[in-house]
Amino acid sequence: MRAWHSRRGSAKLSYLAAAANSPAGACSKMAEIEDNVDRELFRNVEKLRQLRIEHRDLDEVISRLSLDLHVDQLQLKRLKKRKLLLKDQIARLESQLIPDLNA
Repeated sequence: MRAWHSRRGSAKLSYLAAAANSPAGACSKMAEIEDNVDRELFRNVEKLRQLRIEHRDLDEVISRLSLDLHVDQLQLKRLKKRKLLLKDQIARLESQLIPDLNA
C-alpha cells in the first residue's frame, strides 16, 4: 500500500512542478489537486467509520448468538468470517491514511 502512496505523491509532485512553470494556472491547479486529495481523504475516513460500525454491530450479534444453545453454527461461523474480513479492511484503510514520510 505504501508504494501506491509514493507513486501518487510522485505524480502529484511532477504535476505540481509542471504547474509551477505556468504562473497563471499554478494556483488553480494546486488548489484543484489539494481539493481532490481532501475529497479522497474524506471518503476514506467515512468508509473507515462505516466499517468500524459494521464490525462493532457484528460483534454484538455474534455475542448474542453465542449465548443461544440452538444457534445455527454455520451462520455463526459466517458472521465471524465476515467480522474478520471487516477487521482486515479496517487495518488496510488505516494503513492508507498514515502519511508516507518518504514521499
